[in-house]
Amino acid sequence: MIVRQHESLVSTRVAPAHRLCENARSLAPLMRRFSSILTLGGVCLCFALAGSHVGGQSADPAAAKLKNPVPATSESVAAGQALYQKYCRFCHGADAKGNGPMAPKGTHPPDLTDNEWTHGSTDGEIFVVLRDGAGPKLEMKPFKGKLTDQDMWNVVNYLRSLQAK
Repeated sequence: MIVRQHESLVSTRVAPAHRLCENARSLAPLMRRFSSILTLGGVCLCFALAGSHVGGQSADPAAAKLKNPVPATSESVAAGQALYQKYCRFCHGADAKGNGPMAPKGTHPPDLTDNEWTHGSTDGEIFVVLRDGAGPKLEMKPFKGKLTDQDMWNVVNYLRSLQAK
């Protein structure tokens, strides 16, 4: 009688495990398909993110079309320089080379005197970066509400004057 009880316990415990294996085998093609779809989706997302900003092109075509309404006069450039020294030099450096002493840890502010502009190189794109900030974690904080549009365009004119030197 003890042997029969033991056999019945073994048989009741083995049968569900056997059924689980059969269920797992029937799910295998579905899981492979799901894994393939997930992988393909991830690859597409990587290409989309990489393609949204290739070769210094703007991810925001509307920003590229913005025209600078402020003439690059000596007064505008001087006003832009004063604003830059007040707000931007801490991260981008006094000479705008990207070597500021207070840049957030783990960030590398760009050199604003060269021809390589990560977020677009038109006046409108530079203005939008100033206004809205930049970076996936907004490493560069937006100046909207802190500076007027006129002030931000003056900073754009100042940055343009640095490229000419």
